[in-house]
Amino acid sequence: MKIDVVGLGPGSREHLTLLTIEKMKEGDRVFLRTAKHPVVNELKALGIQEFESFDYLYEKKQTFDEVYSSIVDKLLSETEKYRKIVYAVPGNPFVAETSVEVLIQRGREMGVEINVFPALSFLDAVFTSLGLDPNKGLYVLDALTLDAGKIDTRCHNLIIQVYDRLTASQVKLLLMEFYPHDFGITLIRGAGIEGLEKIEKIPLFELDRKGWIDHLTSLYIPPAPLKNKVRFNIKDLEEIMDVLRGEKGCPWDLKQTHHSLKPFLIEETYEVLEMIDEGDMVRLCEELGDLLLQIVFHARIGKEKGEFEMADVITKVSEKMIRRHTHIFGHVKADTPDEVLKNWEEIKRNEKGIQRYTDSLKAIPKNLPALMRAYKVQEKAAMVGFDWERVEDAEKKVFEEIEELKDVYKSGDRGKIKEEMGDVLFAVVNVARFLDVDPEEALRGTIEKFIERFSYIEECARKANKDLKDMPLEEMDGLWNQIKSLGLKDKK
Repeated sequence: MKIDVVGLGPGSREHLTLLTIEKMKEGDRVFLRTAKHPVVNELKALGIQEFESFDYLYEKKQTFDEVYSSIVDKLLSETEKYRKIVYAVPGNPFVAETSVEVLIQRGREMGVEINVFPALSFLDAVFTSLGLDPNKGLYVLDALTLDAGKIDTRCHNLIIQVYDRLTASQVKLLLMEFYPHDFGITLIRGAGIEGLEKIEKIPLFELDRKGWIDHLTSLYIPPAPLKNKVRFNIKDLEEIMDVLRGEKGCPWDLKQTHHSLKPFLIEETYEVLEMIDEGDMVRLCEELGDLLLQIVFHARIGKEKGEFEMADVITKVSEKMIRRHTHIFGHVKADTPDEVLKNWEEIKRNEKGIQRYTDSLKAIPKNLPALMRAYKVQEKAAMVGFDWERVEDAEKKVFEEIEELKDVYKSGDRGKIKEEMGDVLFAVVNVARFLDVDPEEALRGTIEKFIERFSYIEECARKANKDLKDMPLEEMDGLWNQIKSLGLKDKK
């Protein structure tokens, strides 16, 4: 059982190879994916008298995948009747020919010999007609499967199979998410085919207004300068940073170092957290961008010093995610979040060479907010059993620490007072952990509540034509209890 796959070239008779003609003449049965190809009219003159096309499937099936699957079913079934079958497709069989991909895969599974012979691709004709060197960076995209994730405005893009104006309209709508509406593009129909070739440069918004678009039409989009983009990617952001840190870059950006950027990294992180708390997704998107800029900034500085670059940052975290998710990318079983965390910690300990449990506590960053660091230290200690059994025991410890603070606060020993106050706070964090409450978030909520209640007191004073500095504490306390009894919460 054998199937020979040949290519019919871009569409001109002179583009047909002698090998293709020879194989089609030798075939016991010849099939064409489509007869809607300019060179088909020449086949009989070349001695290829009988052939069958699969055009009828395009009308019967709902999707192209169904068409390709049906084509392959037919070809493979015909191998039981004929010694040598020839399947001819437009262009080169290995360029934008999904049916050939499916045939090779299914043929191997069934033990059918599939031989694919080279031919001139329509891409070759397009490159020649446009005077385009693909070696300078080119993406070849299929209009029928085009999505936002495949478009790179930094490169040359060639979109093939722009079959009709409906397809062109769908492509245009997607491209206008990335390029200005008047961005210059080029439509190419019948590249390299005498009498059919048509090339026209047009603005993007006119893409679906051309009545001559057909199954031989492709679309070329040149790289877009930074100023001519509607949507950007991570490479664009790196390029912007390269300019800012370049020879004629921004004086402020050129002055920055890893250390000078530390406050901005912290600030942007907290602004992201604030937008999450407020549920403002528009601002969250913006703030995440600001945070990403800091990462790109540090990567650029690292690149200048020959230490690391953005690709290294992305590689490191990608390797880590694969390495620490052995229950996904490996063979470890972890069906619950707790099992996942336990597995993660074990892998992390092995990676960092942590031999002692104390080392895992020391590994928690010292620059974390104190409440957060206390929570994490207690969590890790609890993993080895150093923990209270009940929340009541943790609560009792809080009162013990408060009593110890009382014993020293009148002594005037600032060092001792500070130490005992820390013990009280640490004990309170322990209670929060038992109650599954993030102490950092809890305190932030209380701060906001305090500000709202204080604002109420000031507003009451203003209405009474009083200045807060002149209002007795007893009166302010009364207003505080008043608004407290009304159950005022923070704005969130």
